[in-house]
Amino acid sequence: MTDNILNDNIRLERSGGRINANALLNTSARFWFLMAMAGQFIFLYYIIVFYGSASLSGDFTEVNKRLIHGFIPGDTIGNFAVAMHLILSAVITFGGPLQLIPKIRARFPVFHRWNGRIYMVTAIIISLGGLYMIWTRGTIGALSQHISISLNGVLIIIFAIMATYYAMNRKINIHRRWALRLFLAVSGVWFFRVGFMLWMLANQGPVGFDPKTFTGPFLVFLAFGQYLIPLGILELYFLAQKSRNKVGKISMAATLFILTILMSAGIFGATMGMWLPKL
Repeated sequence: MTDNILNDNIRLERSGGRINANALLNTSARFWFLMAMAGQFIFLYYIIVFYGSASLSGDFTEVNKRLIHGFIPGDTIGNFAVAMHLILSAVITFGGPLQLIPKIRARFPVFHRWNGRIYMVTAIIISLGGLYMIWTRGTIGALSQHISISLNGVLIIIFAIMATYYAMNRKINIHRRWALRLFLAVSGVWFFRVGFMLWMLANQGPVGFDPKTFTGPFLVFLAFGQYLIPLGILELYFLAQKSRNKVGKISMAATLFILTILMSAGIFGATMGMWLPKL
């Protein structure tokens, strides 16, 4: 969650017995990113193995076990949209984290540029496809799910356009900020699963929603929180970066560390409860 994520020179320094607040903030961001990247690659493995095996076997009804209205006999256009959505989801889940690693940007600039172009275009296509599917095929849950997914798709398109615009105009620092916003917005579906399983682990079962209809106040909160909360945290992180207040920087670092621990628990829950059992 920083322009300098995974900087090899990051280290905790002490000067005069005082913790270097900037180093602590950067290290907490690095810790968050490493855990998020690990969790997203596990999710990527699940997408490839589960949906890939269903496609290769020709039993497309298997898709419907995990994706509501994923395959509808006779709906060629809709089925094609779903297939492309899944393929591009794998592409973007793989390419996204790689864009945030400074070492790759520095040593392989051509790869970074082309991977970035693919990422931007893919993000827009996925969002448009998602909007089409959500309003023609529907999804689980209430109207709030439709609205939240639609808002997420619109934000992804806006962030992709802004990131591309500033990259083309060589305003790299601004570009990176929009690219980080885009990464978090694209990761909304992943955050939903991680947040959902964290909630299930904490409560040892469904609380705040009906598991049969998949509706309830918690799911309304999570539907919007899956991308608005990470985006809000990112803006607070940007403010902490600019601030000269060491207490603020250290507080933000501590917040990121706690959130990373919670996110890691959610990743573990999603891996063991949602992804690996289906493979």
